[in-house]
Amino acid sequence: MRFGTDGVRGVANTELTPSFALDLGRAAARVLGATCAVVGGDTRRSTPMLEAALVAGLASEGLEVHRLGVAPTPAIAYHAARLGGIGAVVSASHNPYADNGIKLFSPSGTKLPDEVEQLIEAELSVLGQPNGEPGVIVDSWAVHDRAAYVEHVLASLEGRSLAGMRIVVDAANGAAFEVAGEVFTRAGAEVLLINATPDGVNINRECGATEPAGLARMVVENGAYAGLALDGDGDRLIAVDETGRVIDGDHVIAICAVDMRSRGLLRHDTVVVTVMTNLGFRLAMAEAGVEVVETAVGDRYVLEELQRGGYSLGGEQSGHVIFHDRASTGDGLATGLALLDVVARSGRRLGVLAAESMTQLPQVLVNVRVSRQLPDIAELLATEIDEAGRAFGGSGRILVRPSGTEPLVRVMVEAPSEELARSTADALAGLVESRYG
Repeated sequence: MRFGTDGVRGVANTELTPSFALDLGRAAARVLGATCAVVGGDTRRSTPMLEAALVAGLASEGLEVHRLGVAPTPAIAYHAARLGGIGAVVSASHNPYADNGIKLFSPSGTKLPDEVEQLIEAELSVLGQPNGEPGVIVDSWAVHDRAAYVEHVLASLEGRSLAGMRIVVDAANGAAFEVAGEVFTRAGAEVLLINATPDGVNINRECGATEPAGLARMVVENGAYAGLALDGDGDRLIAVDETGRVIDGDHVIAICAVDMRSRGLLRHDTVVVTVMTNLGFRLAMAEAGVEVVETAVGDRYVLEELQRGGYSLGGEQSGHVIFHDRASTGDGLATGLALLDVVARSGRRLGVLAAESMTQLPQVLVNVRVSRQLPDIAELLATEIDEAGRAFGGSGRILVRPSGTEPLVRVMVEAPSEELARSTADALAGLVESRYG
């Protein structure tokens, strides 16, 4: 197995096995050189098995391992940075429950750059027997680490409150199912928590950030101010306004960017996004006086650019949003607090703020399952992509790229009309399937 866009992923117990997890823990300990590690994961049936193996691998190399059990990815990153240790998360994020994954964080709480992941892959091929004394394993999430993480997230409100807001929070039956209700209730909101009864197989199933339709119904039926949907590991957020309309990451970033700029908090008046970000976002930011820096898809690439340029806000359309002054990775709970804080301070509804923040160009995304990884798919279809784009008259985009986590090719088309976007995306997706499916 090899690292993709967000760690290592595969079908649990066939592709991603306990023996691999143990070896990955050992290799990471040797390459990253820390003396301690923080490990946790989501609610999949396979997570405790893989977590135990990963913990064993880290401890066999002499590390003190703090085992958090079920905990959101941003909580693990936060505690890794606090302790100066490796962060290790067992989760496949938004993938179906049968998949699982392992993603690693540096002792500063950031995801690893490509070159460090390559060093770990190289180390995996030359592992010998462990040497020296084994490390110590510590269980501390329920007593101290959970409370510290909650206080860390709530600190972003700077004493402000969400009192008077009725909200619906969808925990995706995932890693944040225990802590999500606590955070927003402590913030003063009236919280209706849904999809917070994980059973090992229902993570992300018809719920969460990838399937917010049920959340939208609950918001409307309960007359809520807003709905907030997390993903399986709690680092992404998709919102729903008071009418049930989905507010994606582009809108969330746009709302927060304009608000932060107005308060002098948007460093260099710049926001960092990926190539998947809607053209309407770019047009809106230009009008608002905000510069846009673009990266490859993946929140770790957004973070690298935030660090390089000294910027304070970035993220993805999928709901990864990084407030770099507060956190080293995306955090769905912190993003939800930030968004609702803007709503509370503005005195306006979320739907109004979203409509004012940007006008979304019609965008269609089609995923095509392929027989092998195709990192050069855009080059293979360059002629066909150029021909299709001529119909847009300069008012659209076509992006064809491989998934970094699954054997998929993603075809994204933005066009002046929904019909043109759909027909173009379907035609290109059909071409990919016929040649490479």
